[in-house]
Amino acid sequence: MNSSDTVLRHLIEAELGVICQRCGEDGRPARVTEGVLSEVESFCQECMDMGVADAGDVVYRWEEQSEEALGPPMALQPTLRPLIIAGTPDAPHTLDIFLDYVCPFSAKLARAINTVLVPALGPGGKYHGTVKAIFRPQVQPWHASSTFVHEAGLAVARVSPESFWPFSLALFEHQAEYFDIPTSTLTPIQIRAKLAALAGEVVPAGAGGNTAGAFADLLVLKGTPNGGVDVTDDLKYTIKFSRQNGIHVSPTLLWDGLIANEISSSWGEKEWTEFLAAKVVV
Repeated sequence: MNSSDTVLRHLIEAELGVICQRCGEDGRPARVTEGVLSEVESFCQECMDMGVADAGDVVYRWEEQSEEALGPPMALQPTLRPLIIAGTPDAPHTLDIFLDYVCPFSAKLARAINTVLVPALGPGGKYHGTVKAIFRPQVQPWHASSTFVHEAGLAVARVSPESFWPFSLALFEHQAEYFDIPTSTLTPIQIRAKLAALAGEVVPAGAGGNTAGAFADLLVLKGTPNGGVDVTDDLKYTIKFSRQNGIHVSPTLLWDGLIANEISSSWGEKEWTEFLAAKVVV
């Protein structure tokens, strides 16, 4: 390798450092490895003879191909894939919907999502394959029961992924039972028992016939005295995601990562149709 190639290689590595730092934030490999550099050099071998001035173009071409191969980044850990309530996981546009099960405005928005967005983003819908909607659990700690109801939603996502959205809708319909005053005289165990009964009405029995038991088991305190339940780590993930994105209230919606303040819980088909028509660009 001559001196010009060495300088070019260093420039590529420097620019890739920026790219890989960003990719690391998306859950991709976050450091420049020898393999990455070899991939760049192999892909852009014809560019290597163009000189140092073309290093940026080499990197751009490699990044463009890599993005196409990887597809759009998914800011959702694999165990929470059931939280994609409408659309396909690889849809290029993302609508993040932060809802609290004990928030009346969240319940109102959830009904509109079910009647308008789910059909529009689902199979046969106008935006199927172009937009996905992700339910983002938004725990509001000033409501003592908020933690319990969101644990229940995450437990359903574990034992019966296809039932997550139907259970969420049922929980919104019964949300008044989990408001502050109705739950003020109940113990955590009693609240979880009520949630298990509701899940039993929505979640199918499954092949083993013990889905309800599996659900209840996920909400039993285990391990150390302060270790939480089996879905505590999933709950922590959702709370950390909200905090790092500065989400304070429910409902809050993000369109492709940016807060869409114009969206209202009172929106109906007309408003959602106009919004999607203006925002979808693929």
